[in-house]
Amino acid sequence: MGTSDTSLAPERDEIAALKALIAERDTTVTSQRATIAILEEQLRLATQKQFAPSSEKLAALGHPDLFFNEAEALGTKPATEAQAAEIVVPEHTRERGKRKPIDPVLPRKRIEHDIADAEKTCACGCRKTRIGEVTSEQLDIEPAKACVLQHVRFKYACRTCEGTSSDGPAVVTAPLPAQPLPKSNCSPGLAAFVTVSKYADGLPLYRLEGILARYKISVSRTAMACWMIKIGDLVQPRSDLFDDTRLAYDGLQMDETTVQVLKEDGRAAKDKSFMWVRRGGAPGQPTILFDYAATRAGSVPLELLDGYQGFLQSDDYAGYNAAAKRDGVKHVGCLDHARRRFVDAVKAQHAIAGHERGLAPHALLTIRKPCAIEKLARDGKMSAEQRHKLRQEKAKPIWDELRAWLDKNLGAAPPQSLTGKAINYLAADWPRLIRYLGDGRVEISNVLCENAIRPFVIGRKNWLFSDTPAGAHASAKLYGIIETAKANGLEPYAYLRLVFEKLPQATMPADVEALLPWNVAKPTR
Repeated sequence: MGTSDTSLAPERDEIAALKALIAERDTTVTSQRATIAILEEQLRLATQKQFAPSSEKLAALGHPDLFFNEAEALGTKPATEAQAAEIVVPEHTRERGKRKPIDPVLPRKRIEHDIADAEKTCACGCRKTRIGEVTSEQLDIEPAKACVLQHVRFKYACRTCEGTSSDGPAVVTAPLPAQPLPKSNCSPGLAAFVTVSKYADGLPLYRLEGILARYKISVSRTAMACWMIKIGDLVQPRSDLFDDTRLAYDGLQMDETTVQVLKEDGRAAKDKSFMWVRRGGAPGQPTILFDYAATRAGSVPLELLDGYQGFLQSDDYAGYNAAAKRDGVKHVGCLDHARRRFVDAVKAQHAIAGHERGLAPHALLTIRKPCAIEKLARDGKMSAEQRHKLRQEKAKPIWDELRAWLDKNLGAAPPQSLTGKAINYLAADWPRLIRYLGDGRVEISNVLCENAIRPFVIGRKNWLFSDTPAGAHASAKLYGIIETAKANGLEPYAYLRLVFEKLPQATMPADVEALLPWNVAKPTR
């Protein structure tokens, strides 16, 4: 028996080696299949982003359950049969949409139309009497209208002594009021127009130069660029007050995006710099600050948040971690960033059989429920206390449900797949995401800060880059003033014109404070 076992040893070794080879091949095949699945998923997502509707709801047409019903989540009563019957209207009986009325604040210019004199005589021979009128309205607009402001300063002299007296100057000239751009032919109105055109409307200066030329206004883009840098210096005191206002309240959001600066010492023109945005301020006094920095390093938020204590809301970029670890700072996550990862996973699974009830759709459906609760609070204009109570009653149970689901499904999807990445992101950011539940003043997401930075991103597609760091710093100040004005319900041009007229004449801190958006009456046309 021992001899037989010895004689079979080579065959057994060969079989064992063959089994090991098969197992290795199976492992390789499994790994290759997983890699192929991940690549196919990424390809489907790229195709969706390029060709499919960008709207989240339209992109999820293959997942009807994702059309989330807010009323159902909030536990409200469903519509009665009678109400449902009122809601469902046959296509052929639906009323046509009504035109939105023209704003009554706009000035009206009355244009009267009368019938011919011959028609004012009746067939019976009597003269017809006007019994009323029919009024219809059209919107009209006039393109840019330019004029020249002539500052005429009267001069006075004494004809008796003809300047021989030593009591004062022989000739006295009325002083010219302080201007935003001294020794320039640019008025406060033109400065406001150029600023709003570039920083609110995203027009590059070369295009604005052509627009002005059509109205016989000859201003070079180089001159306008110099104006913007000087205007940036002019509004520095207001930016400082904005910063003080930001420090006075313990709620702050931050975000950052890229910007290219061509001429910066020690850096190539192609190197990416960054524009950092802070959104804070007390309720009713939103404040938005833009700051230029050549780097995205964590040292930037450390400097920008020097002296700040309170809630700091941002995405999960590690650059905020050092600032968030300071005493008195509580880091809050952004639910929208977690939600978007599951949205991408759902898009990549679109039209794949068997995935309609997968992990990503379930998580996305659950995540949308607390978002709907926040919408209810906004629509109801709830106070911080009311919002905190609503969150504890309605949102916290949903988060508990989501936590149980998360614990169950950690590791259920390949870590490199879109679903696996979304789940891991949600787990890693969980403590920061639920922090908003404890204070009604804190937002559920960083979307308000993202909305403030969006005009910069849109404008960047047009003007592409800043020429110098001085231009980038000036742009930061002007973007901050415009976005703060918009957030406070002010029309940017009217507000900037007021600031450019009054700020050069400000001599006291109170004069500057009077120009803050919440201290300025909203203009009426």
